Amino acid sequence: MEAVSETDVQFWMAKAVNWGEATSCSALLDTSRHLGSLRSFLQQVLQGLQQMMNMWPFSHFINAILSCGLVYVCSERSQRLLLRCLNCLYSAEPLNAVEQKANMWIKNMLCHLISEEEGSVAHATVKHAGLTPKRYHSEALQKVVSLMTEEVIKSCDGLPNTSARCSNGNIHAMSTACAALVTCPQMSPLIGALLKHSMLCGSSCLNQEFIKEVSEALISKRLVLEDEAVVNLWCYSPTCLEGAAVSLLESVLSDHETMTQSLDKHVNGSLLPQASADHCHIFISVNEIYRNVLTEIDENLAMRALIQVFTVCFLQRLTGQKPQDRLPLRAFFPHVMPSLLTPLLTAPSEVPREAWLDHLSWIRSLLQSVTENEEVGEDVRAYQAFFEAWFLLVQCGYWVDTAAELLVLAAPENAEPLLWLLTFFHHPTNRGHQRSQQTAVAREAWTHLRMLFLTRPPPPRHLSAVKELLSSSLSANLVLHLFSNFTVFSHGPVSIITEITDKVLTEAAVKHRALWILASIRCRLNSAATWDDSVHSRLRTLQDTLLQT
Repeated sequence: MEAVSETDVQFWMAKAVNWGEATSCSALLDTSRHLGSLRSFLQQVLQGLQQMMNMWPFSHFINAILSCGLVYVCSERSQRLLLRCLNCLYSAEPLNAVEQKANMWIKNMLCHLISEEEGSVAHATVKHAGLTPKRYHSEALQKVVSLMTEEVIKSCDGLPNTSARCSNGNIHAMSTACAALVTCPQMSPLIGALLKHSMLCGSSCLNQEFIKEVSEALISKRLVLEDEAVVNLWCYSPTCLEGAAVSLLESVLSDHETMTQSLDKHVNGSLLPQASADHCHIFISVNEIYRNVLTEIDENLAMRALIQVFTVCFLQRLTGQKPQDRLPLRAFFPHVMPSLLTPLLTAPSEVPREAWLDHLSWIRSLLQSVTENEEVGEDVRAYQAFFEAWFLLVQCGYWVDTAAELLVLAAPENAEPLLWLLTFFHHPTNRGHQRSQQTAVAREAWTHLRMLFLTRPPPPRHLSAVKELLSSSLSANLVLHLFSNFTVFSHGPVSIITEITDKVLTEAAVKHRALWILASIRCRLNSAATWDDSVHSRLRTLQDTLLQT
């Protein structure tokens, strides 16, 4: 392509000035006649800017074109050429006063592009092209973002190695410029491209303020990005991943609607299960966050429900991957005894119903062998193995729910392993022989509940006994877990079940905890191999009853 001559620059400078000052039909006709030639000239200018060290001979021409508003009379291709010329004039790392002055001029020009003041481009475009300032601002930002997005994408292509990609200081400059604009809807493509670049680059080339603003905007739902961009953000910044995990936790603990609606849909909507299945380190990080919270509030049923549902959603996403792309379970649970992974991480829907009791007995025997070595405070490794086993049971709480369901109609000779699992789930430590005491409480509660729900009419003394057991601060959640499963899976009339529920669950706090247990049951039933309409109907009725009262 020929070099740009000074005569050409002077010719187009004069044209830009004339077009900017004239409003007649002949001037507009002259503009339309020359747009094709202008586009060819702009292509030459762009090539000159990309090749020359001293680029300022073109700056006054670009200034005239942009200032007169011609940028929005031009075709889209010409507009993009103008913006690329402006981008070429910017120095990511100015080395002297001239380059600093150049950068200041470019920033002022961008401000001029979006200003509503008289004499600005917005004012000129209203005069020449009939665009409103609002429409102009939106289109101006879209075109600038489109140009910058292309530049980011191109910076990832055709480079020999990762270090070459990382040397592009423009990426850091672009992310710095975007920090204050992340909530503008038009910015999403550029933000996504920058985050993708960070993954390909593998180094910290993005402005930290930009990362912080993007994370906060996502959590507050003031920014919408494609899933890939969100996951790239979490891979780039552990702080942003932690913020997303905590945000999900806070939303579950504070939003009562998640108790009665589909908790699994709420968790999947966070994108964390999918990201965890695709990136092992994300799953381990989220697990660690929830594990630390659980140790502080281990009796919180909402926290346990979230951990259980998150694990279920994660396993579903992992199972959906192609076998050749799927990491082994051991990679996601590196500290758990391998013998525990298969029996606990196998969903109840994957085991025939008639084999549930044997499967639960198998789980119980494995966990019991771990607890036999538990002497808290004496052997750190034994305690760690014990804690990991218990936490895996919390993650796979669907098997505890399955045990509670079987207890509704279980024969006395089959109840022992099921009661042991339920007790270990709620009372893992055995200080002062606490577990054996709580197993006795569980057995007593189960006996009263069988008489209460399977006898007609319900005997009053058993109803009083269940209420008394629920009032115990130590065993309340264990008894409530059993009681909730009896309300859902016993075969009595719904009217009698709701009547018993109203008489037993009289305190608001107890009803609130019962709703979380019902939410866990509902999630397990949603992923069951078969669908029982009567059970789901009963569950919805119970949830509505507890909410209304």
